[in-house]
Amino acid sequence: MATTYRQGSKGAIVKQIQKVVGAYPDGIWGAVTTECVRRWQVAHGLAADGIVGVKTLAKMGLQATAQAVTPSAKASTIEGPNGIVLKKSRRRIDYIAVHCTASREGQAMTVEQIRTGHKEQGWSDIGYHYVVTLDGRVHLGRDVDVAGAHVSGYNANSIGISYVGGLENRPGVPYNRLKAKDTRTEAQKNALLSLLMDLRRLYPKAKIQGHRDFSPDRNGNGTIEPSEWIKACPSFDAKTEYRMI
Repeated sequence: MATTYRQGSKGAIVKQIQKVVGAYPDGIWGAVTTECVRRWQVAHGLAADGIVGVKTLAKMGLQATAQAVTPSAKASTIEGPNGIVLKKSRRRIDYIAVHCTASREGQAMTVEQIRTGHKEQGWSDIGYHYVVTLDGRVHLGRDVDVAGAHVSGYNANSIGISYVGGLENRPGVPYNRLKAKDTRTEAQKNALLSLLMDLRRLYPKAKIQGHRDFSPDRNGNGTIEPSEWIKACPSFDAKTEYRMI
């Protein structure tokens, strides 16, 4: 029985490894799983070779197994990060938009707080369909069968995801003078990656990009440049980071 697992490996043990490192647990080891394993190894003081051998298995508390996993490709609901149920929308979904809450780095925020704030702006509900909090937990927001309120002109055919954060936190500096910053914790990065891989299963043709990538190409050169961004949200290049999903 094999005790070393790497890119190309398949089966139940791979699925367990993926759950530990925050990759999508489909039991099929690809490039994203390798990167997640490397990050996990660094965080746990192991050689970051992206390969799970005896030492890494022991650190993870796992034992080798040969049991196979057969994922469902046509599921209308699947189990997502931290056990939430991800439902496939009855709407046509062409885009998965990644956002930030534009809150200060390290400032905790709950889904209910976001919902309350959005309702105070006159919206019927929270604008996002999913929210990733500082601890890396994914929470359900607006029902996916209902168009969100997160990207003007694209709400009808998109899913909106937001992580809590997106602004620097400089004491004494007014909110309107704070600069955009990628404030994602490692837990949030792993959760976002896992969630997007789950959603890719439900919406295989949808484009994944950040809020700022929906800005108009004013000079017509085919590239949305920083000077053209309507907003800096989500404060990192989501389109490039998730291009391999």
